[in-house]
Amino acid sequence: MNLYLRMLYLLIASVFKPRLSIHHPKNTLSLRVLPNDIDINRHMNNGRFLTICDLSRVDMFIRTGLAKTMMRENWMPVVAEQTMVYKRPLNLFQSYDIEMEITGWDEKTFHMTHTFIANSKASKGRILAQGTSKGCVLSKQGVIPPAEVIEKVQARLARRQA
Repeated sequence: MNLYLRMLYLLIASVFKPRLSIHHPKNTLSLRVLPNDIDINRHMNNGRFLTICDLSRVDMFIRTGLAKTMMRENWMPVVAEQTMVYKRPLNLFQSYDIEMEITGWDEKTFHMTHTFIANSKASKGRILAQGTSKGCVLSKQGVIPPAEVIEKVQARLARRQA
């Protein structure tokens, strides 16, 4: 299975999930390690963890309304920094959850945490990997301050509800 199929599934499924607040949102994706996720050591490749974090961000963009706002404003999300601490391997066909939360922001970037959690009976709840990232929203004029991004999302949602 190609990552594009996983992304397509996510784009469709996210539309039907409950909406999230733009203020400190937290989401969870339940996934399984697929054959194209593993490396020669027969566990999930370290780079795939970062790609899965991207999928989690897309889910959050859709569910908070940020995705529609970015499309209307012609904005683009960009990861500025990302780190990951690997604690235990994810093996082929193992199920896991990835929890993502926007924990705060500064004048330029949103601050996020990403936690990979075992979802199997034997090790349910065990943290497998944990990371942080900083991301920003860009326009042709440059970085859009997070406070302005949040304000635009809220204004668009308020107009839609009126």
